[in-house]
Amino acid sequence: MKVNIVIVGGGFAGLEFINYLGNNDKFQITLVDVNNYNFFPPLIYQVSTGFMEPSAISYPFRKILRNKKNTRFRLGELLRVEPNQNKIILKNGELHYDILIMATGTESNFFGNKNIEQYSLPMKTISDALTLRNTILTRLDRATRVREAEERKKLLSFVIAGAGPTGVELSGILSEMKASIILKDYPEFVNNDLGDIYLIDGTDSVLNVMTKKAQSYTYKKLIQFGVKIKLNTLVKDFKDDTVYLSDGSQIYSKNLIWAAGVKAKTFDGFNLESYGKGGRLKTNSFNLVMGYNNIYALGDSAIITTDGQYPDGHPQLAQPALQQAKNLAKNFARQDEKWEKFVYNDKGSLAIIGRNKAVLDFPNHKSSWSGFIAWLIWLFVHIMGLVNFKNRVRTFYDWIGYYIFKDQSFRMIIKPNEKNKLE
Repeated sequence: MKVNIVIVGGGFAGLEFINYLGNNDKFQITLVDVNNYNFFPPLIYQVSTGFMEPSAISYPFRKILRNKKNTRFRLGELLRVEPNQNKIILKNGELHYDILIMATGTESNFFGNKNIEQYSLPMKTISDALTLRNTILTRLDRATRVREAEERKKLLSFVIAGAGPTGVELSGILSEMKASIILKDYPEFVNNDLGDIYLIDGTDSVLNVMTKKAQSYTYKKLIQFGVKIKLNTLVKDFKDDTVYLSDGSQIYSKNLIWAAGVKAKTFDGFNLESYGKGGRLKTNSFNLVMGYNNIYALGDSAIITTDGQYPDGHPQLAQPALQQAKNLAKNFARQDEKWEKFVYNDKGSLAIIGRNKAVLDFPNHKSSWSGFIAWLIWLFVHIMGLVNFKNRVRTFYDWIGYYIFKDQSFRMIIKPNEKNKLE
């Protein structure tokens, strides 16, 4: 009898696990995901600004799994887990398992602020990215018809909450659009019409998980790009086209982009004691969820409580997810042999600021690079991180075109037809 493994979530961790065990005759694996495609989150901001098309960073699961003879895909949204019956309840049915692996990743954390949740623009999914792209392009076009200077500035000003990699990358790419694209496409504007780009963060630095050298370089370059940075400041509310800040100031804008925080996705059915900080499932060093003997958690969904170097969990990045999935898959393949504990291998951090400008921290923050070489390394790492060769070639082609012509061609407003309701 094959061991029936159900994996919920087809991100970095889920696919990496399948990559190692998908053809192993001892297991029957079912991958469950709310989408029918995998996508590459580090490049989602480029989709949201029209620099890449969605298909360049996404790929259908069924095509990815064609050559995995012991793996099947199930499209469905997880509603709850029933550990006592070894089954999960989906929006369109249920599945039984011998082993359950939770790899559902994160979602935006609005910290309980309903106005921000309702009116801001998050940056977590392909749908979010397309919504943001439609919003940016629609408001640019609308601004060409607005005569009042204050109203036009609200349409053309962007406030980005969160100065982590996503916030930095997004503010950098918006400033590049402002400098090299918008005035070409919208001759109705003059320079003082374009509004401002604000980057807001509650800590005392941009990229606060990187070295001081990387932070200083990034701050300096963003200021040169014209980005207005406010640190040690929180976004407290967003209503009536006004962003309210914790220092008492206000920014008048219709566009609040939310990149200020994430939390793990949580589901009914787990013991409350199994959840740790940020909604992550507490596990031992083998990624086994505390309180259960056949449920595991990987990547952003897991907080390994036995690693003293990371008491609040490993960084919610690609590398911990990939490494945990690989370690768990190899342990399953060992069967009765002694399992190996997970040990995180820090491979460094990268963030892009703009054309020819990026920062690179080496493992354990031993040294840092910035500028053109770091930018080239960023390009290589992100191209190789895409799921297949076709996507890598397409992305490389798009980037070469932008690098040469300082332009992009995916600035289309494409809205779904609400009449066509899906399952």
